[in-house]
Amino acid sequence: MAPVILVLNSGSSSIKFNLYCGTQTELSGQVSGLGATPHLSLKSHVAALTIDRDLGADAGRSHRDALNALLPLLEAAMNDRPVDAVGHRVVHGGTNYTKPVRINAQILDQLKMLEPLAPLHQPHNIAGILAAQDAFPEAVQTACFDTAFHRKHPFVNDTFALPRSYYDEGVRRYGFHGLSYEYICDYLHKSDTDVDRGKVIVAHLGNGASMCAIRNGQSVGSTMGFTALDGLPMGTRCGQLDPGVVLYLLTTKGMSPDEVSDLLYTNSGLKGLSGISQDMRTLSKSSEPRAKEAIDYFVFRIRRELGAMAAVLSGLDTLVFTGGIGENAANIRSRVCVDQDWLGMSIDEEKNSENQIDISAEGSRIKVLVIPTNEEEMIRRHTEALM
Repeated sequence: MAPVILVLNSGSSSIKFNLYCGTQTELSGQVSGLGATPHLSLKSHVAALTIDRDLGADAGRSHRDALNALLPLLEAAMNDRPVDAVGHRVVHGGTNYTKPVRINAQILDQLKMLEPLAPLHQPHNIAGILAAQDAFPEAVQTACFDTAFHRKHPFVNDTFALPRSYYDEGVRRYGFHGLSYEYICDYLHKSDTDVDRGKVIVAHLGNGASMCAIRNGQSVGSTMGFTALDGLPMGTRCGQLDPGVVLYLLTTKGMSPDEVSDLLYTNSGLKGLSGISQDMRTLSKSSEPRAKEAIDYFVFRIRRELGAMAAVLSGLDTLVFTGGIGENAANIRSRVCVDQDWLGMSIDEEKNSENQIDISAEGSRIKVLVIPTNEEEMIRRHTEALM
């Protein structure tokens, strides 16, 4: 029989899940609002079942509680079939993990040591693993890393200009969103080998945002670095920042390291700039000048990094938009691509407004694509291969 694989993507306040039988998605959904007002959204792809309701406060106290609330629903959908494997998204794999692995106690301990490098994600990734181990003790548990896709970066894009000893101990540019980039590369390889072999920039734009320069399917440059703070501004994260600002906050402003961390990770980005919201949909509808200014800065940084990534590649053949904003915000795509004739890029605004896959204008030298990402599918594939 086809293996039953549960994919869990545990974020800071949510658990996204997909239940597969073989390659078929049987259930998908998420528990959001953990720690506040937990809400369950679930859809069956093989039966007439849809759930969209708040959960009790007890179900939202922790990731483990949330998973326990899901179990009866998952068990009913599985018709007494056991879960053969659980695949987990883990944001940071450090220098040791360059490909997916089966989880054991030693690996789990090493992943816990990386929590300071991804404080918004890693602790919750690990909480999801522990909850799944309790719930499915006989299942294979796998970890699939967002950093793994970038681990063959050239040295110049992997290092900082610090004493070499820091690089040797792991202070280097890791890059993130690797599962998303890996999925896009696989999609391009299967649909258009000419594009796959060319110079590609993928813009993963969402609450977390980054861009990646890819040559022949290999990451050669990323806007993110040692942590998931660097590069583009995000929903609540600052993006690129002069290190001197951090020193100023610590010394002149007298902020503690925890206060600085909270500022940069949870109160900056679109949320901090606008003072309104981290949600691009809310900002796009707002008439407040600060909302417009936050969007202006977001677009400016994307355009700036687009030029930088094209320089890394010594040219550009294809630009791909993906992620929640990249896939759905036609206005952002339009503003990124306007007046890019110098690069040989132009888009068809009608195709763009319809969210077509190929939004390139006739005569555009550079192909511009909109491709929905699917990190859960990549985790499923890796998990099945590890079984």
